[in-house]
Amino acid sequence: MTTTASLIRPSARVGRKRRLPISTFLAIVYVLLVVVTSIFGSLFMPYPPLQQDLYSIGTTPSPDHLLGADFLGRDVFSRIIAGSSTALLGPLVVAVSGLVVSSLLGIYAGYSGGLADSVIMRIVDFMFALPGLLIAIVVVALLGGGYWMAIAVLSFLNVQGDIRIVRSAALRERNLAYIEAARAVGVPPWRIMFRHIFPNISPILVSDLAIDFSGALVALSGLAFLGLGSDIGAPEWGTLLADGQQLLFINPSAALVPAVLIILLAVSMNLIGDWLYERYSSR
Repeated sequence: MTTTASLIRPSARVGRKRRLPISTFLAIVYVLLVVVTSIFGSLFMPYPPLQQDLYSIGTTPSPDHLLGADFLGRDVFSRIIAGSSTALLGPLVVAVSGLVVSSLLGIYAGYSGGLADSVIMRIVDFMFALPGLLIAIVVVALLGGGYWMAIAVLSFLNVQGDIRIVRSAALRERNLAYIEAARAVGVPPWRIMFRHIFPNISPILVSDLAIDFSGALVALSGLAFLGLGSDIGAPEWGTLLADGQQLLFINPSAALVPAVLIILLAVSMNLIGDWLYERYSSR
């Protein structure tokens, strides 16, 4: 006999499943804050990011300079706000390019199999053997090109892992009953790949997008820290971290704040990606 408890329990389980974890909520709030800052940051800057105050070189936080000034007298707080746009744009380009390329090649290789799959995967295996970040450092140092050259190199070197992940997901899907039914009624292969398989593996793609974003953020920040992949004087978080280390014992906030912001953004994107995967993968 059906009881009231048995009727209530499933909905309660659904409610618990859909409840947003506090860590994910804080991650979403932080990412939204960075997005708003990157768009409207000029409204909150007390000084232009390149303006120098020679009387405030290396000063500690004060009412005039909330996070102090760097070794050239530039306001650290204003430069952090100005660097939020590049902290989002570059990693987003790298992650989206990896998503597009991996979706096209990974689904095609996993569904088609045969020679196409073998050729694509051998190229992927070769790219896996390359030390990606080291190659990025060498290419950017030799060719220059600044920020966008670093993005282009990282976008090219980032896709091999994504292709392998998407291919494995497509391999699992292609033998399921709904794919066999679609073939039986004469659905074209391209439609099966991108109208049936793609939506069903989209949670994996979203989670992979978040991981790629975090990896690209750390890689671009690392290149900027080394003086590569950024224009001279550009207010990028990796550059701010490099500039701030010269004042580590005088004004620690000049180095610690950019480092914390980079870590929080990378962790926040991973938390959001994990939550989206757990929420939608069962569907």
